[in-house]
Amino acid sequence: MPPHPTERFDISIKTEAGPLSAEVEVPSAPVPLTSLVPLLRDLGAEAQSMEEARAAEKGRFRSCAKGCAACCRMLVPLSPPEAFRLMDYIGQLPSEQQQRLAARLEQVKSLLVSHGLWQQLIDVAESERPLNDEELAPLNEAYYSLRIPCPFLEKNTCAVYEERPSACRELLVTSPPTSCDDMVKNRVEALPTPIRIGTVLGLLWGDLTAASPRLIPLPMVAEWVERHSSDRSRTWEGSFLLRSALETVEQFLHQDSQPKRSCASSEPEPMTGL
Repeated sequence: MPPHPTERFDISIKTEAGPLSAEVEVPSAPVPLTSLVPLLRDLGAEAQSMEEARAAEKGRFRSCAKGCAACCRMLVPLSPPEAFRLMDYIGQLPSEQQQRLAARLEQVKSLLVSHGLWQQLIDVAESERPLNDEELAPLNEAYYSLRIPCPFLEKNTCAVYEERPSACRELLVTSPPTSCDDMVKNRVEALPTPIRIGTVLGLLWGDLTAASPRLIPLPMVAEWVERHSSDRSRTWEGSFLLRSALETVEQFLHQDSQPKRSCASSEPEPMTGL
C-alpha cells in the first residue's frame, strides 16, 4: 500500500525560553490525534532544552539522572491522546511484562481505594469542567503522602520510558537530588516548563471532541482507556490537526503569561490544572 501523501509546514513559536522553529510533515489523510503526540513532544523537548541552556548560563544545572526515581511517587497526569498511546505501547510488550504491569496497577488501585482516593481520581478524570491547581492541591498532597511508587516503575527504571507522559519528561530540577526525597519539607527548585505538552494535548482533545478538557491520573490509565475505547478510532485531517495544535500552543502560552495562571505551575507538582 503506498504511503499517505503528506503536507509540509514551517513552524515558528515564540516561548519564554526563546523562539522555536521547525519544518514538519503531516499526513493529508485523516489520522488520530495520537499520531501528533511525538511531534508535539519534540517541540516541547526543544523548548525545554533552551530553558536548560538558559539556566546553565546562570550556573544552574539539571540534577536529574537515570536511576533517580523520587518524583515517581507523585500524582502524574496524562492527556487522552497520551493515554491511548501508552496503552497501545503496553499492548506490544511481552505478555509476561504486560501481566506484571496489570498486576501492579491493580495493587495501586487497591491501595488508593483503601485510602479513599480512587473515587477522587475518577472524579478528576471524568470532570465536566477544567480543574485548577488549587482544586487539585489536596489530592496531590494526599497521594504524595502515601509515597506510592509509580505502577510502571521497575527497579527504579521506567518500564514505559519511550511513552512516558509529558509531565514526567518536563519535570526537571536543579536542586540537589537528596532534596527530592521529601518535596514537602525540602526546597526543590524546578526548571520552568516553556510548553506543557500534556496540558496542550488535553485542551486540544477537549476542543476536538466538544468535551471538557481533561487530564487523566496515571494510576487509572488502563481503566480510563477501556471506558473510552470508542474514542481511540476518531480521526481528523492531518493538516487540520497540526493547525489546531499550534493554535492551542499559542493559547497555552498566552494564558501561561498572565499573572494568575491556571494552566501550569512552576512547582515540582506534575498534577496541574488545565
